[in-house]
Amino acid sequence: MDKHIIKAYWDKFLENKSPREDYPIGDITIFGSDPQTLAELVDKGIKTATTSSYDLYTETEYMPTVGDYNIILDANELPVCITKTLVTEVVPFNLVSAEHAYHEGEGDRSLKYWREIHEDFFTKEYAEAGKKFTEDMPCLCEVFEKVYDEVNGDI
Repeated sequence: MDKHIIKAYWDKFLENKSPREDYPIGDITIFGSDPQTLAELVDKGIKTATTSSYDLYTETEYMPTVGDYNIILDANELPVCITKTLVTEVVPFNLVSAEHAYHEGEGDRSLKYWREIHEDFFTKEYAEAGKKFTEDMPCLCEVFEKVYDEVNGDI
């Protein structure tokens, strides 16, 4: 990850904004198992939500916070766009809504598809942490909006 490229991208976003403190940086995000496709979905405005395993956050790890701005990276770890977190909520896996699944923008956007790919992803993620995935595991559901890209500027 080239920090100079990412910082230059962030500085360009902040160029005409004042005060800069009103634009807190949240995270530099590389999404899931297919970062290129997911970054493109965010850039196109199709993906406006994401889900992570709440139990696996560490005390020192960034947790999405409403109002934060996030730099979305592609598979080459280059900035694609900036999003702003609008909503966060903790929901058991088996209660994640069809609406949230739709806003994740993946596959056919159905809850069935969402559950299949996320159960597979979370099962592997939990196994790596020495834990077992369960249907009632807490998920951190985040809703965001794209607010900037280098081509269009502020959106």
